[in-house]
Amino acid sequence: MESNEVIYFQHIVHNDLYQFLLRKRAIDEHLPKCPDVEDKWSEVAESYLPDGIREFQKYPIVSLGWMMFIGMAMAYYWDADWSKISDRTDIYEMIRDKNGYDYLDDTVVNDILGYEGEKGERVQNSVAECASRVYTMLTHNHIEPGTETAFHCYVVALQEMYLMGMAVELNALGYHMTAFNPSDN
Repeated sequence: MESNEVIYFQHIVHNDLYQFLLRKRAIDEHLPKCPDVEDKWSEVAESYLPDGIREFQKYPIVSLGWMMFIGMAMAYYWDADWSKISDRTDIYEMIRDKNGYDYLDDTVVNDILGYEGEKGERVQNSVAECASRVYTMLTHNHIEPGTETAFHCYVVALQEMYLMGMAVELNALGYHMTAFNPSDN
């Protein structure tokens, strides 16, 4: 069971990323639900954690940011042809192994999403800013490094990065969540 400290941390990470991405118009006010992609979180996280934890010590922004790229790739796959990928249990490895862990950002932005030039640069900068914000929250919330709480806070931070990556890409793909008013029909 997660402690109140971890639940609170997830809440502040979610709210910070939500407000940041909303101001950038990268997401809509109402976040999308995509159960297919959301349900893959545990599987993706389990595969990612050995790489993410190893890299966190020297490259914390990369360790956090790569998960947002994974969320974006998952949303893209869901939109493109989910039936081709939904049964796979090695999606993270498939993405990572295209060009290696160090180039996962370029793999997702260029090879999977097909963003080039200024658009690709904007996406990379936005993810880097999100990861930097989350890292600042990890280091300024009095979470003792190396503890079970620190590990759980890292995992929920990755989950928020994944879900925000999904939301950003769904928005970019044209999935806009707006309030439904039956009187408009």
